Amino acid sequence: MPHRPAPVLPNRGARAARLLTATAVLGGILLATAAPASAAAPERSVPRAAARAEAPATVTVTGSGSATAAPDLAILSVGVEVTKPTAKEAMAAQNTAAEALLAVLRKEGVEDRDIRTDSLSLNPVYTQTTGGESKVTGYQASQTFSVKVRDIDRAGQVIGAVNGATGDAGRVNGVVFDVADPKELRAKAREAAYKDAYDKASQHARLSGHRLGRLVSLSEGDSLRPGHGALPSMPADEPSVPLAPGEIEEQVTVSAVFELI
Repeated sequence: MPHRPAPVLPNRGARAARLLTATAVLGGILLATAAPASAAAPERSVPRAAARAEAPATVTVTGSGSATAAPDLAILSVGVEVTKPTAKEAMAAQNTAAEALLAVLRKEGVEDRDIRTDSLSLNPVYTQTTGGESKVTGYQASQTFSVKVRDIDRAGQVIGAVNGATGDAGRVNGVVFDVADPKELRAKAREAAYKDAYDKASQHARLSGHRLGRLVSLSEGDSLRPGHGALPSMPADEPSVPLAPGEIEEQVTVSAVFELI
């Protein structure tokens, strides 16, 4: 048989060297992949800390403003009230007096859109007997109206006319003066309120060694008209009742937040 050369087996030392080389290469790849993630982790907290450090200081102030104007509207509260032995008689008498009141209002030039019934009632009238018991001795019927008089110089004349037409059944519960369109008055009060808030914020900025920055937020409270000409219930014994309209005042408050720089 021909002689075959024996196979050459790889040297054990070479195999070990190659294995170590492959392991080192793989380890390097894994380290290179993991390095960016581990390096980036500490940086995540930096923007948050910077944001906290850069948050501007602010100042919150409240401003108040008011504006006045002469009224151009009178709102009367008038009505009728009668007492009769029976409910039917009381309502009939109330209806007659109310019709007379409405007729004189229209005669005085008040339009139907400016007349509104506020209340209508019918109640028993009790009288205490000598024995201490309460007994129904009659019925009281009443109706009240809200009346807008757009020519306030004639408001006293309208009250006198109502009294003359309704007699003892007539009632004048009060009068309130107002402005028919309060938008312009409210706008002036709002402007004054904002200026007051801005001036206060500017002073706070100066006192704290800052300059006033941008407006962050602004809110407005409810407007108010204090003491706008209401009169208590009064008799109308004269043909024309003297009235003093005075002025209407509108008040506005705002709350503002400004940055300090």
